Amino acid sequence: MKLAHLPLRLSIGAYFLNSGLGKRNLEGDAAESMHGMAVAAIPQLAELEPSRFAKLLSYSEIAMGAALIAPFFPAPLAGLGLTAFGAGLVQLYLKTPGLREPGSVRPTQQGAGLAKDIWLVGAGLTLVLEGLTHGRRRH
Repeated sequence: MKLAHLPLRLSIGAYFLNSGLGKRNLEGDAAESMHGMAVAAIPQLAELEPSRFAKLLSYSEIAMGAALIAPFFPAPLAGLGLTAFGAGLVQLYLKTPGLREPGSVRPTQQGAGLAKDIWLVGAGLTLVLEGLTHGRRRH
């Protein structure tokens, strides 16, 4: 892990680990609510039971957090995962009614929490692009 990546990877990785660990035992109304919101943005997720969806989300967040924190995990690969995860959250934000001002991408009060997830896409793309350009000489 490059020293310059350390703050980014540790802070986001710890956030993901905490979020994933907090969802490990999510069931009932909480799992149904989370699942319902995800299905509204990605209809294919309706095939999963809410408790199964919550478990898979939990495991995914734990794995993403661990990959970001692990110094041996390649930055571009961690960046791809982070970009995909962030893109899914941005899709959720864009497709869920009431989270945006009418005719705009600006968040409503209810959407502010999800709108900020665009930073995950930016951080992920930074890791990917830095990995792709690392070591190239400029002429």
